[in-house]
Amino acid sequence: MSENKRHGRRIALVTGGNKGIGREIVAQLARLGATVLPGARDKARLEDGVAALRADGLGVHPVGLDVTDPASAAEAAEWIGREFGWRDVLVNNPAITGGRPAEPSAMDLDRLRLVFETNVLGVLTVTNAMLPLLRRSASVVIVNVSSSVGSLQRAAGGEWAAMPASATYVPSKTALNSLTVQCAKELTGIRVNAVNPGWCATDLNGFQGQLSAAEGAETVVQYATIGPDGPTGGFFGADGVEPW
Repeated sequence: MSENKRHGRRIALVTGGNKGIGREIVAQLARLGATVLPGARDKARLEDGVAALRADGLGVHPVGLDVTDPASAAEAAEWIGREFGWRDVLVNNPAITGGRPAEPSAMDLDRLRLVFETNVLGVLTVTNAMLPLLRRSASVVIVNVSSSVGSLQRAAGGEWAAMPASATYVPSKTALNSLTVQCAKELTGIRVNAVNPGWCATDLNGFQGQLSAAEGAETVVQYATIGPDGPTGGFFGADGVEPW
């Protein structure tokens, strides 16, 4: 077992941790003193992405993990359990857009399935695989990285009412918000929240966001490090509670 468990450092898994907001979440948690396990399908590329953090002496240990493959999630959980013994923080950060056009009338169902397999089912796959490890810790936090576009209130009559119709990314984030609530209801003693990092400039949107990836990551890290009296079953952003 690694030194991290004996020294009592918090251990965090961040899926989609090889680039964009995910990589910034990894960096910020590591700088706060956590041992961070960034997960992604391409472990070699992931190693390159976190090389600078490791060179600075931060506790970052990449793990190969395909969120759409239950066997991959189970293998990752086995490795983490063997090397670190438990897990305190899980940040579910997988996201694909499904490309364009995304209108419901033009949607190819295989493309829609791929988006939901990654953005929704992938979150549940990883969460369930890691639950035995999470339950070994006395203080556990799960953060599902969502988006303001997943808000039904905003889509129906709020700031996103004029947004073009989307049958892929947008409803996947709405479903993720609902899944978050259901997980929080079941997993008593574990704080489970959805967090909107804001409109960040990443390759997901062609780098057109108003915030940097680091700024968006700050909000996620805030809720990934909440104390035992923190909220659960909520949807939050930089300004607090987000509308459902």
